[in-house]
Amino acid sequence: MELQKMNGHSRDDGFDGLDALAEHDEFLPHKPGVKRESRFTDFEGKTSFGMSIFNLSNAIMGSGILGLAFAMANTGIILFLILLVSIAILSAYSIHLLLRSAGVVGIRAYEQLGNRAFGAPGKMLAACIITVHNIGAMSSYLFIVKSELPLVIEAFLGIPKDTGEWFVNGNYLIMIVSAGIILPLALMKHLGYLGYTSGFSLSCMVFFLISVVYKKFNTPCPLEDDHHNVTPAALDHAVLNATCEAKLFTLNPQTAYTIPILAFAFVCHPEVLPIYTELRDATKKRMQSVANVSILAMFLMYLLTALFGYLTFYDRVESELLHTYSQGGSLDVLLLCVRVAVLVAVTLTVPVVLFPIRRALLQILFPEKPFSWLVHIGIAFGLIFVVNILVISVPSIQDIFGLIGATSAPSLIFILPGIFYIRIVPEDQEPLRSRPKIQAACFAALGVIFMIMSLSFIIIAWVTGASRNKGGH
Repeated sequence: MELQKMNGHSRDDGFDGLDALAEHDEFLPHKPGVKRESRFTDFEGKTSFGMSIFNLSNAIMGSGILGLAFAMANTGIILFLILLVSIAILSAYSIHLLLRSAGVVGIRAYEQLGNRAFGAPGKMLAACIITVHNIGAMSSYLFIVKSELPLVIEAFLGIPKDTGEWFVNGNYLIMIVSAGIILPLALMKHLGYLGYTSGFSLSCMVFFLISVVYKKFNTPCPLEDDHHNVTPAALDHAVLNATCEAKLFTLNPQTAYTIPILAFAFVCHPEVLPIYTELRDATKKRMQSVANVSILAMFLMYLLTALFGYLTFYDRVESELLHTYSQGGSLDVLLLCVRVAVLVAVTLTVPVVLFPIRRALLQILFPEKPFSWLVHIGIAFGLIFVVNILVISVPSIQDIFGLIGATSAPSLIFILPGIFYIRIVPEDQEPLRSRPKIQAACFAALGVIFMIMSLSFIIIAWVTGASRNKGGH
């Protein structure tokens, strides 16, 4: 029960009087008829419930969806389902902690929660974690563009691979896509305006899901391909059954690497508070509904994509599902359209991921200054430039992404929401030994365990020289 009192005000509808009073006092302090300067932290309240769902769903949806079938192959169907359900529930609870903390103090910026909880060091820590994590996510999306777009252009033009033409050079293509598509969208003043592109991006991923389901019933098993030279005639009956048999539980050395893939698939926490800020008729309950619907929708998409992708290729599914479909040689028209859809989806996701980074930098560099188009454009251009340089100059940043993901994702999902809740919610409302705060402490401890486990696996992989192709968010 969240029945709290402040100056005689009390509510028991799940969004207490303190939360409501803080929100109205903090975000709408101006008097009627008195105009004030617009600031980037202002509560806009212009984005509809549906558009907010599109934006948050698009923030959740990441490049990791291409690796979920591989994750299921290394856990088994039942274990994968258990892990996916658990992480989805934990992610929803994490968002609840964030919204509860933000409502108590009337703050809707992740960095300001850190400032309220631990002062300037907390603010800087939150801003740095968000920046590092989202730059890694943006880079992973552009790496997909760099690797997949040249193949699509070659297929459309009917030219052989490795011709050396500039228009099939991935480095040139990501610069063109960044300048022509990503930068203009990133210059939008409000995140809510991207609801339309987020909806289109999600539509592309729905098409991807439908294609995965369709291919399950139109792809022979075992797969005939030029790379492995495996044909039904070359296999005896026992080997054939083993190759095309779904496993309910699987434990192998790669099973541990699938847990970070699943956890990172639900990282959307840097975008939660900016979306909350722009939500129309915003309350904690309404924003939690946005989060729950988004998480449920992505849970279903993840589950169906992983299940049908796995049931198509079984143990032969690769870490990047689209690449698995191309084992049989040339791509058919459907797969070519799927590649285009995935490229569109990841490209339109980059501007949504960029907004929290810009907010974090604004909180650090210009916390009290009015909105400036020069600063707004300059930060967007600088971020996109840095990400392009990173993607172009580093041939393989798998281990770097693994290190970033093993530290930033547990921090954003588990550790920061838990400790912020403990520090921000007053003890006279919820004592330190109350059940909600004990749950938050256990939640943060779970994040620490997860971080240590992930880092340990990465270090072991480095020491042993094992190469793991993990999906990123």
